[in-house]
Amino acid sequence: MAKMDKVNANELLQAQAHVWNHIFNFINSMSLKCAVDLGIPDIIHNHGKPMTVTELVAALPTLNRTKACDIFLLMRILVHSGFFAQQKLSDDAREDGYVLTNAYRLLLKDDPLSMTPLVDFLLDPIITKPWHYLGVWFENDDRTPFDTAHGIRLKDQELVNLHRCITL
Repeated sequence: MAKMDKVNANELLQAQAHVWNHIFNFINSMSLKCAVDLGIPDIIHNHGKPMTVTELVAALPTLNRTKACDIFLLMRILVHSGFFAQQKLSDDAREDGYVLTNAYRLLLKDDPLSMTPLVDFLLDPIITKPWHYLGVWFENDDRTPFDTAHGIRLKDQELVNLHRCITL
């Protein structure tokens, strides 16, 4: 038992970091969905050069202006996730500019390779809700976690249609 009490502090810290990373990993997906919903990849692409957060806020016509400062936080998450990068504009510039990374083309709404419909579909609350019921589903007789979460059963043809939507 004494060996169990003498857990290496570094190992414990790494284990905690691992758990925290998994707990908060949904933030990356939800931030990506938010950026797609707001059209941020298209706005930066159409701007044609690095875009400051001030310019981005001005280009978001439906943005509630009381939340403008939170766009900076959203962009920090998206930079950390690798969807955007920050670029120094000049030595005297007050802000860095945001540029698109290689993944940007897949996030443009009108691009033939766009994955935005898939982002919208897979991160829709109807699709994500069953994941909250996975533990309950393992304990009941429902066919799928979707059935448990929504109280209805998807018919086989509906499942085939959903699969077709995802693979298109």
